[in-house]
Amino acid sequence: MTNKQCYKLTLAYDGTRYSGWQIQPNAPSIQQHLQEVLAQLLEGEKVAVIGSGRTDAGVHALNQVAHFKMNQTFDPHRLLLALNGLLPRDIRVKNVELAPLTFHAQYSAIAKEYHYHLYLERIMDPFRRLYCWHVLRKLNLSLLEDAAQLFVGTHDFTSFANEAHAGAAARDATRTLYRLNVCRAPGGVRLEFEGDGFLYKMVRNIVGTLIEVASHRLTLAEVKAIFAAKDRRCAGRAAPPQGLFLVRVDYPADHLLFESLSKEHSDL
Repeated sequence: MTNKQCYKLTLAYDGTRYSGWQIQPNAPSIQQHLQEVLAQLLEGEKVAVIGSGRTDAGVHALNQVAHFKMNQTFDPHRLLLALNGLLPRDIRVKNVELAPLTFHAQYSAIAKEYHYHLYLERIMDPFRRLYCWHVLRKLNLSLLEDAAQLFVGTHDFTSFANEAHAGAAARDATRTLYRLNVCRAPGGVRLEFEGDGFLYKMVRNIVGTLIEVASHRLTLAEVKAIFAAKDRRCAGRAAPPQGLFLVRVDYPADHLLFESLSKEHSDL
């Protein structure tokens, strides 16, 4: 009997046409396409592809990580080519590695990085409209930077999580944000979030609140009060999805093990 193998995938995708990562009953998703393509390659063996987290409809990824386990054995490089030959062109598998059976794309992750793009010019660049939030309000960028620092550190982020009373947020809404940098970029600003984990819609809700502060509709003191309220209704509206990118997912220092497994397999 063939031993089960675990494969780690690194993917990039343009989320514009999709309902998000997670399979939905009436709309196409990234997870659905991957599982359908794998079913073709495996001639009927069904596998579940598990992502590092669910990106919402319209959200993009530069380096999403996923894993699946199967009974058949594939050379990682050949599997990479086969997957990209069958997937839609707005979903690309960037890397395939053999991983230990204990690896889990979601539960093994120790940190993530997201970027959110704001476009601040009066006339929207049509080539960036699917990848930025076009903000027409006049923003005080110094105030934006000050407000961003209020989110850095370990906090209870209940007020910035949708479904705060279900799932991970209900168990523990405390997360640590290592940094939230405001980076000037051509035509606007890039907000860089790095933390040990993120709640459902947490980044988009924080961005929406930051825009309220930077446009003088909320004060810095009111942001602190929003944290204390532990009530999503107190924070700003969620920023739209198209400006959000999952940039990186970090795991413990076991990449040498992945590389060793993949090299050993390629030599067979």
